[in-house]
Amino acid sequence: MSIQDSPEPRTVTHSEIRTTNPVFHVVEEEFEFGDSTLTRMYAKHLSAVAVVAVDTEDRVLLINQYRHPVRSMLWEIPAGLLDDDGETMLTAAQRELHEEADLTASRWRTLVDFYPTPGMSDEGIRVHLAEGLTPVPEDQRHVREAEESEIAFAWVPLEEAVEAVLAGRVHNGCAVTGILALHAARRSSSAPRDAHAPWPSHPRGFAADSAD
Repeated sequence: MSIQDSPEPRTVTHSEIRTTNPVFHVVEEEFEFGDSTLTRMYAKHLSAVAVVAVDTEDRVLLINQYRHPVRSMLWEIPAGLLDDDGETMLTAAQRELHEEADLTASRWRTLVDFYPTPGMSDEGIRVHLAEGLTPVPEDQRHVREAEESEIAFAWVPLEEAVEAVLAGRVHNGCAVTGILALHAARRSSSAPRDAHAPWPSHPRGFAADSAD
């Protein structure tokens, strides 16, 4: 038995946008399911990318940022929306690493893909692994605004980051997924995938994340 998710779209008989904003639409749809018709409401999302940046001392970059919906300062990894139609998932990840962490990387791989809340959103997130890090010159750094203006940084040994996740001290979904995925990859015979690895069922249509 092959453990692999498989696209299996059902016939949509009605679709209506209930609420819209720049990040997502709330959509209500009716679709055929067996002999029945079901109605579900979900968020049609821009989707996102995230980056596990690892230095030569095997430390992971974590950033501390305020998140208003959960009223908390969270330890996260660099991440951001796929809000530029001209970007691939990789170029979006490179942009986020530059903007949020003042870093570039010479080696990129795909670490893990996931749907954070598939019962209520079609958002898909790819987490990249970035190595061979170089600081961005100060005169080329992004000017961070709003919540991002107070970002704090910490370089954490991978094993300590794993301990923080398992102890329940880190809750951000991208950080939890990325840290544990890297920890698992280090112990697996399967290496992380190519930086441009396809994601055939990605909701934004990234069947192939074309090379630049």
